[in-house]
Order: sequence, then C-alpha cells, then structure tokens
Amino acid sequence: MSFGDPNNPYGQQPQQPPQGGQYGQPQGQPGYGYPQGQQAPQGVPQQGYGYPQQPGQAPGYGYPQAPGTLQANNGYINVPVLGTVEVASMGRRLCARLIDGAAIGIIVGIIMAIGLAGAVGVAKDCDPNSSDYSSCVNNASAGLITVMFTWLAVVAGFTLLYEWLMVSLVGATLGKLALGLRVVKENTGQNPGLGAGFIRYIIPIVGAFLCYIGAILVYLSPFFDNSGKLQGWHDRAAGTLVIKKA
Repeated sequence: MSFGDPNNPYGQQPQQPPQGGQYGQPQGQPGYGYPQGQQAPQGVPQQGYGYPQQPGQAPGYGYPQAPGTLQANNGYINVPVLGTVEVASMGRRLCARLIDGAAIGIIVGIIMAIGLAGAVGVAKDCDPNSSDYSSCVNNASAGLITVMFTWLAVVAGFTLLYEWLMVSLVGATLGKLALGLRVVKENTGQNPGLGAGFIRYIIPIVGAFLCYIGAILVYLSPFFDNSGKLQGWHDRAAGTLVIKKA
C-alpha cells in the first residue's frame, strides 16, 4: 500500500487538468486546447486575435472606403447611396453641352424668327408716299429694338429654367440624358436640388459678363482639378459631381 503524498492524508492521486476542447475552447493554438509546447496538427488553421476578415477582403483593408474617395485614381469614385461610380469624361460633357446648345438654339431661333417677322411686317405697312412715313419707320425700328431685347430676355429666361430646373430636379439636361450623364451631390448621391443647381448655373453666367471668357474658363476648369474628380469651379461651389450612369 502506497501512502503517496504525506500531505495528502487520503492517499488519492491529484486530478489532471482537463485537456483542450472540454470547455469549448478553440483548438489549434498553444494554450487553447493543446498542451503547452505542442502545435496544432497540419491543416488546422491557427486562430487570430483580431476581427474576422470578410470573404474576398485583404487583411488590413476590411473597412469600406469613405464617400468621395477615388478608387486608385482610375476615374471611379465612391458616392453615398450610389456606391462606386465612374466620373464623366470631359469628352462626354462637351458633347452634352453641344447637344444642349443646339436644342436651346432651335427653340430660341423659332422665337426670334416670329418676332422679326412681326417687326418686318410693320415696316412693310409704311407707305413711302404718306406724310407719316417717317413716324411709321421709327415705330418699326422701335419695334425691332423691342423684339431684340425681348429675344435676349427670352433666351436668358429659357436658359435659366432649362439648365437650372433640369439639373436641380432631374439631375441632367437633354444633352446629359442622351449621353448617360448625371449631376449629383457629392455628399448624398442625390439630385442637386434648387439651391445647389442655381449655384452651379449662375457661376458661368457671371463669368460670361467678361466677354464670355469667364464662362469658358469655368467650363474648362475641370481640366485644372488635380483631385481626379473633374470638378469645375461651379461644381466645387455647388458640391456636385458629374458622373456616368451605370
């Protein structure tokens, strides 16, 4: 009969600590189910201490990129709600501008032709042999001047409503719709709205007062944007982006 440990009066053998896996601990690392100093069997993955990576994500890059972040400066950008979208090229934007100019020109040309026809008709009614011929011609000239100023007001008003309301509420003019482009708020991905749409419209108009050179510079200003977003001065002021619709 073995008395065992003299400090153990009952002669019982001390219990061994439980092996890994008995308390739900993961196996595969020292101290987590395997005796100290023993490695996990081959093929059993080692357990880490960080947050699990999502499938398809590289280690260290598991968080989504912030809105407005360029994707490796390759012409794509993250926009809230829309996700990753392509920035519209300057070639497409120029073609859209030409389409809009043609559409506005046709409508304005029709209005101008109607006004000029009325003024010319008044001048033809003047009889050279009548005593009031001079006053009749003067009235016709005044009518022509009135037609010219009316034409300018119509052009300004129609362009304002066309460009402002279409971009603000629809996000695109006819030219942009034809080429698959859209103007959105950079921080929301939504249509610009009346406020931002008006800011975006009025800046080139203000530049046009400098012999139209200012307006041309505004429309060419996306070339000067070194952020890769191709934002013109009017886009920066309004917080907008021109993107290509998917």
